[in-house]
Amino acid sequence: MNWVPVKSKMLAAVAYNDDWRQLYLRFRSGDIYCYRDVPAEEYQGLLASDSKGEYARSHIFDRYPYRRIRVAS
Repeated sequence: MNWVPVKSKMLAAVAYNDDWRQLYLRFRSGDIYCYRDVPAEEYQGLLASDSKGEYARSHIFDRYPYRRIRVAS
């Protein structure tokens, strides 16, 4: 899994696992969340969007099950 740095006020980097359809979001705070059952098209849409945070709020958050896998310390 390769992290892709993104230009965003909210997100620092994103990654996607095709086999498991898992989208990983690393926030500027350092927290990392894993969203499950996310279609690859959503990942591509996130990367292509002008506003990563707006795209995530509209298309990812509250639409897919997630868990926090790392808490910033």
